[in-house]
Amino acid sequence: MQRFLHIQPQKCTGCLQCEMACSLDNEGIFNPAKSRIKVFVFHSEGQFAPFTCTQCNDAWCMNACPVDAIQVDRDTGAKIVIDTQCVGCKVCTIACPFGTINYNRDTGKVIKCDLCGGQPECVTACPTDAISYIDSDWAGFERMRASAEKSLASAANS
Repeated sequence: MQRFLHIQPQKCTGCLQCEMACSLDNEGIFNPAKSRIKVFVFHSEGQFAPFTCTQCNDAWCMNACPVDAIQVDRDTGAKIVIDTQCVGCKVCTIACPFGTINYNRDTGKVIKCDLCGGQPECVTACPTDAISYIDSDWAGFERMRASAEKSLASAANS
């Protein structure tokens, strides 16, 4: 079954543990600049929003790659970068409408979320459960529940 990262920004405290875990797992160093997940800070609202590759079904990055260096992992469904094939042309970074593929100057290759082979470190590291790894069948479940509860409350007040 296809799974994906479900992010609930309202639960994020901006601790950056997800970024640190990601960079450590993928690069062997605690360095948020080398993380495949980024926490955006909205100072005026006092809010934070983790963001990473959404693993699009019709992945523009994969379709744009001239050397087929981005492929689908059969086990996770993640679009992964095959380092030995990547030539560092950055075409995928331009093609991605969400800006979730980055160029790593140290390696001359691109980096993006690969779901850590099915065990996302950002999920494990998040102390507030703002990031979870769920079955795609449950993608809209929480919104559906909230809508049902709102409808039930409205009916009870009528």
